[in-house]
Amino acid sequence: MGFPVVNGLRGIEFGTPGEFREELNSLVLVGEKRATSGTLEWDYRAHGEPIEHVGERLAVLNSDGEQIATIEATKVEIVRFKDVPDEFALAEGEGDLTGDEYRAGHLRYWSKQGLTITDETEIVLLYFDLVSQ
Repeated sequence: MGFPVVNGLRGIEFGTPGEFREELNSLVLVGEKRATSGTLEWDYRAHGEPIEHVGERLAVLNSDGEQIATIEATKVEIVRFKDVPDEFALAEGEGDLTGDEYRAGHLRYWSKQGLTITDETEIVLLYFDLVSQ
């Protein structure tokens, strides 16, 4: 399944549906979460989805698939998992202060999703601004 399209925009769904997604969405809405990441292989290539580009607007979706906000991509990078920088961990706004903390938390999350993540796994880093809610 590819990214849903809502109100003419490609949708973005943070985390897994339910409490976790709503928590992440809340961080976006208060301006604490200004970045997100996904695996190039499983989040993009497996679904035939293009990587976001600077200036692209995305519909932030809640657990019911409804648009609750719009964000705009400000920077997009592809890096190896082992190279996710501290700057990104801070911008993601999930409490990680360093790239090492980011890697530990995301390794746990993606492993629970059944993904095998190595130091060489390519990660898409998406930085964004909240445009409207």
